[in-house]
Amino acid sequence: MIVDDAEIAALVATLQRSPWLALDTEADSLHAYPEKLCLIQISHSGGDVLVDPLSPASLAPLLAHLSARELILHGADFDLRLLRRTRGFVASQIFDTAIAAQLLGRPRHGLRDLVRELLGVELQKGSQRADWARRPLSPQMLTYAVDDTRYLSPLRDQLDAQLHALGRQSWHREACARLVKTCSVPSAANPEAWRLKGSAQLDPRGLAALRELWRWREAQALERDRPPYFVQSHEVLLEIAARAARGDLTLPAVVKPRDRRGLEEALARALALPDEALPVRESSPRPPRIARELQLRMEAVRARRDQRAADLAIDASLIATKSEIAALAEDWQRAAAAMMPWQSELLAP
Repeated sequence: MIVDDAEIAALVATLQRSPWLALDTEADSLHAYPEKLCLIQISHSGGDVLVDPLSPASLAPLLAHLSARELILHGADFDLRLLRRTRGFVASQIFDTAIAAQLLGRPRHGLRDLVRELLGVELQKGSQRADWARRPLSPQMLTYAVDDTRYLSPLRDQLDAQLHALGRQSWHREACARLVKTCSVPSAANPEAWRLKGSAQLDPRGLAALRELWRWREAQALERDRPPYFVQSHEVLLEIAARAARGDLTLPAVVKPRDRRGLEEALARALALPDEALPVRESSPRPPRIARELQLRMEAVRARRDQRAADLAIDASLIATKSEIAALAEDWQRAAAAMMPWQSELLAP
């Protein structure tokens, strides 16, 4: 484990000599709130190393070096977003082995599946839900962490060769570049996050109750450093809000004694709100009827997409999603400009 500034400096010097770098991260998503970056795994031509972000060492020299290199990752979305949110890190170029497998039309593109099928190695299970903030890490966790990167370079070599044979390397470069760009933008806070699945059935007073209950849970999650769902489940919050809307302020038996006062105070705040301060119930208007001409264009684009996907033996949604098909049918030039070049080329009449 790299835990001090001298070791970081030595690691950067070593990485500079490596022609390739593979990267992965671990967080404590199921054990803390908000989640923390708890581990950085790096494999290079000279071996494998684990960096401890929870140590006093400054990661700035390491992250600066990584940001200037092409990085091999598997399913990079989570890692890039975690690094961007916690450390301000933005990659410049990546090779995502999961995206490569999808573009090759492989039916299974999980890391364990690819390593088994292409490299003949069976990776261990068991540490996905571990608490990565614990120290020291168990031997099993250490092995699991290193396995996440040690096979990425040979995996990349095989997948890249297959992409080249099928003429799809440019597709993969475009997809990876788009992912880097998407993950470099900080996620905006959603002011309507309290509208949990199932809340559409509540009336305005019930929605006000749910909003206050959700705010209470968020505050408690931060105070206890526990994920919100482990403070109180969505289902219980919805049940309490529905009861309050009917004038029933009794709390379900599953509510723990320590939480009762906070929940009761949240309900009191919601019930004290004047009618004009209540949340507006989200309406579900019937979708507008699609003009026959537009519908025909959508069907033509969808048929073309499905045929291209069948010819290429890849998932049709990789070429265009349902919303992208609708946008193309409505304004081809504008929608095509927003897509990756390989996608719009495949869809062209």
